[in-house]
Amino acid sequence: MLLKIKLYIVSLILLFGLLFLNRIEFPVCFGVDCSFVGWKEVGKVAFENKIPMFCIGMIVLGIIFYRQFKYRVIESSSSNPEIITEIENLNFENLTFFATYIVPLLCFDLDFDLTLKRNFIMLLLVLGLIGWIYIKTNIFYTNPTLAVWNFNLYKIKTNSGRKMTAIVKGKLQEKDTIKFTHIDDNIFFVKKVTAND
Repeated sequence: MLLKIKLYIVSLILLFGLLFLNRIEFPVCFGVDCSFVGWKEVGKVAFENKIPMFCIGMIVLGIIFYRQFKYRVIESSSSNPEIITEIENLNFENLTFFATYIVPLLCFDLDFDLTLKRNFIMLLLVLGLIGWIYIKTNIFYTNPTLAVWNFNLYKIKTNSGRKMTAIVKGKLQEKDTIKFTHIDDNIFFVKKVTAND
């Protein structure tokens, strides 16, 4: 369950990055008469940009969770090798998640003033509700942030008859030899076996 929550937060890195760019306000000066305003002024501007600072915090948290995922799951693929006999690409599900959740939530900020407490709380409630659905329906593997970092989704069947939804860094094809780590239900992190393994 905790891994699913962490992967949900990782999936929102793109949203928080876009919200940061949308909401950040800072003084800009061009020309010969420009000079550094001082760290006190920078701190004041950062304090006034509460939403962007929240977004940076969530991005940092998402990166920490990704590194934990990478260490715990990716580096620990330890099953006996199996050969892929059937494979279907599921990468469209990442785009579906992005278009269904991330883009509308970004528009949430464009339609409502998030500096108002009620609107910011509503955004957090919507994120929480989507996260709950994301975890309860077991679609945590649809993760557009992982797609940006070269992860792919496949539905595969192996020579042992095992059927799985596979998250893999890189690409897979039929007859590849794989090792895998169980994440949840029929969802696995898969690693392609190379000559060095």
